[in-house]
Amino acid sequence: MSEAEKAKAVGHIPSGLFIVCAKDGEQKDGYLASWVQQISFKPLLIAVACNPDRKGYDAIRSGKTFTVNVVGDHDGNYMKHFWSGYDESPFSEIPHKVSDNDGILIDAAKSVIECKMISKTNPGDHEIIVAEVIDSHVLNEDAKPKTHIRKSGLDY
Repeated sequence: MSEAEKAKAVGHIPSGLFIVCAKDGEQKDGYLASWVQQISFKPLLIAVACNPDRKGYDAIRSGKTFTVNVVGDHDGNYMKHFWSGYDESPFSEIPHKVSDNDGILIDAAKSVIECKMISKTNPGDHEIIVAEVIDSHVLNEDAKPKTHIRKSGLDY
């Protein structure tokens, strides 16, 4: 079986859409992610796949609080600021708050999960961050999480 044939089925694995954000001093960064998953009940842990070249990854790797903003189906207009080749300072145009934990909360997100990295592994071209949930915020209760299905497992 060819890689393209295998990748077609892998692309059918549904995922959510998320904006992963980190703050280092006054510098705020974020990127669009689709590979986020809960991996433990006790402690409450999630896994986030990240291309190590993404902006903001240094802040996450250094142990600073980072956030996973869950994109809802009610308003995804802000996502365009975080695609590859995105705005250098997307937060100048996006309403958001900074939490007491220094996490970035995008106002239009369905919900926001505040995390701290506890470990990482590098099984391929993306690193897998294991993070403990330290706080969460439901911002738009009635929205449904936006889902994403790819055409191929070889591309976003």
